[in-house]
Amino acid sequence: MADTGKASIRKIAVFVEETRTEMGRPVDPPTRKAVAVAVIANPFAGSFAEDLTPLMDIGAELGGLLGQRCVAALGIAPAQAQSYGKAAMVGENGELEHAAAILHPKLGAPLRAAVEKGAALVPSSKKMGGPGQVLDVPLGHKDAAYVRSHFDGSEVRLNDAPRANEIMVAVAVTDSGRPLPRVGGLTHEAAEGRDGLR
Repeated sequence: MADTGKASIRKIAVFVEETRTEMGRPVDPPTRKAVAVAVIANPFAGSFAEDLTPLMDIGAELGGLLGQRCVAALGIAPAQAQSYGKAAMVGENGELEHAAAILHPKLGAPLRAAVEKGAALVPSSKKMGGPGQVLDVPLGHKDAAYVRSHFDGSEVRLNDAPRANEIMVAVAVTDSGRPLPRVGGLTHEAAEGRDGLR
């Protein structure tokens, strides 16, 4: 595994999904989601540790790295990102709290920097699993949680991750909401992004 900063990264993968039609209707412009995934060594695999600070620091590193990879894959300026999310899957020799340590205390701030602003909470999910299992990444508007058109998700799967002593960490960023949204509520254009809700 390559040591880049605090994380020992075995691989990084980036995926872009572009929807051009839905129910026979054109989606113009197409909606696009990018997901960047890092597969890292779990420094606490097989043992209990009270202090999970090293994983929190890894989260800070990955938030920026993976957020920037998503923005680059979409080919947009950071300010053009509209929604985001994060998720982690821990291999069998880890514990769910290892995913929480990566995702929660420190990953959000560098991800927000990568997409400019980000007033809303970053939706997240965590699970335990093994190679080839699907990891769902929830999505929400980056500045206003009440924007229903951006309640969404993306999924990612790697055939060889996470191995028993690894953690698979994913960040998703979009340049839009769902294709052809029509359930009402606050729109992206009307969102103010001051309180993270509206």
